[in-house]
Amino acid sequence: MEETAMGIRNTFRKIKSWIKNNPTEFWILAAILLVGAFFRIFKIDQYMTFLGDEGRDVILVRRIFTELHPPLIGPGTSVGGMYLGPLYYYLMAIPLLIAGFSPVGPAVMVALLGVTTIAFIWWITRLWFGKLAGIIAATLYAISPTAIIFSHSSWNPNIMPFFALLSMYSIWKVWSQENTNWLPILGISLAFTLQSHYLGLLIIPTLIIFWLLALKKFRKKKLSKLFIKKSVFGLACFLVLMSPLLIFDFRHDFMNVKAINKFIVERQTNFSSSPGIAVSQMPEIFNLINKSLVAGKNSIAAVISSITIAVGMLYLLIKNYTRQKNFKIKGEYWLVLSWLIFGLVGLGLYKQSIYDHYLGFLFPVPFILMGVIISQLLSKNFILKIIGVAFLIYLIVINLNGNPFRKEPNNLMRRSKNVSRLVLNNVDGKPFNLAVIAKNNYEDGYRYFLELWGGEVLHADRWDPSTISDQLIVICEEELAKCDPTHSPKAEVANFGMTKISNQWEVEGVIIYKLAHTQ
Repeated sequence: MEETAMGIRNTFRKIKSWIKNNPTEFWILAAILLVGAFFRIFKIDQYMTFLGDEGRDVILVRRIFTELHPPLIGPGTSVGGMYLGPLYYYLMAIPLLIAGFSPVGPAVMVALLGVTTIAFIWWITRLWFGKLAGIIAATLYAISPTAIIFSHSSWNPNIMPFFALLSMYSIWKVWSQENTNWLPILGISLAFTLQSHYLGLLIIPTLIIFWLLALKKFRKKKLSKLFIKKSVFGLACFLVLMSPLLIFDFRHDFMNVKAINKFIVERQTNFSSSPGIAVSQMPEIFNLINKSLVAGKNSIAAVISSITIAVGMLYLLIKNYTRQKNFKIKGEYWLVLSWLIFGLVGLGLYKQSIYDHYLGFLFPVPFILMGVIISQLLSKNFILKIIGVAFLIYLIVINLNGNPFRKEPNNLMRRSKNVSRLVLNNVDGKPFNLAVIAKNNYEDGYRYFLELWGGEVLHADRWDPSTISDQLIVICEEELAKCDPTHSPKAEVANFGMTKISNQWEVEGVIIYKLAHTQ
């Protein structure tokens, strides 16, 4: 206990000393973090996404407290019918409780983790490539529209950038500074990465390569036993955090293992078996990543950014190689490039659509690389300085132009609450069935507030009469012409039986129908 307290005091002393020695950098960083926090937290209840997936998550997490029922699995994947681990649900639990079971609590947690990621990108880039590179990388990440959007909603992929970055920092501490105490942290951070999205698997090749390089160092110093011991402990931490998923599979005939196996076996549909195809796809995917992250979704800025990073990194690698007396390239370059290249190859082999949230394990990479390259331009002659400043300003303007605050808030949570309130006021305190007609939504976003406020929502099963009430609430988010609740093919409607409309209302563009059985 005393050692821990002493360690904390020493850390604060170091921070105080650093601030004293670097006042300008400190205030610039503080301003960046303030801007990043503002974009992620201001009006978060109005801009956050709250649909069926988010409703499902808070329903399950609330049950940890109300029913003492910790889940053994997390959300299902959109492709393959697989389930992630439950770590994200456990992470949500305390913020949800502190917020009085308001979904805003977990969203704020994600936003604060997003701000922490800004600081982490600054620190790592500064440590590896210099002060100016760190400031530039943090600035661009703080204002990136995609990074902002995925930082002000509660969703499992949204935590992946932080934990992927922590995984890479951990292996760097082990390999570069020969600090084996970071191996357990590596195991923990990798478990969180994989349980936020399975594409986190693409960081594992880089981790293995640098783990082997670290092992080689420890062997030379005849400390391999210590290294292996700490590695086993780190692996144990990883397995403990992954164990709920394994326990679930044991209980359910290895359902997840079978789904993963089927997903891999059916690789003709999901994956390409040709490395050549993967390599040919890399430039397009690299441009897609830059467009989504550093270029503010601007196509022209994306192409310029991709060319800048590619040419700039090639130049820096050649320069770094020829200037070293032993003709070795700085290891941190290899770490970041390995992280990027394995990600590009993996995404190149994937034959389905690539969405922004798939890129969470790569989020920090283009910002780190852009910070390095622009900082190098700013250290050159006058003309290159002007080019570097102009390009940085261009990226800042492009990203600010795409800022989510330039759009009206979606107010999805407010809509869910207002609709749920009207429903509860019109079901006479009796049990009811629920259905949602929508393109990209389902019942759980409304069900959460209905159950939170004491409503009894039944799941209609045609074979079990006890699950069918005498009233069905149908919430239609489509235009009026497409709302036909009495003939909807949705299971919740069909299982209820023959119906007639007994009442209807409209709230915030949503049409609410109260249906009863036909006599």
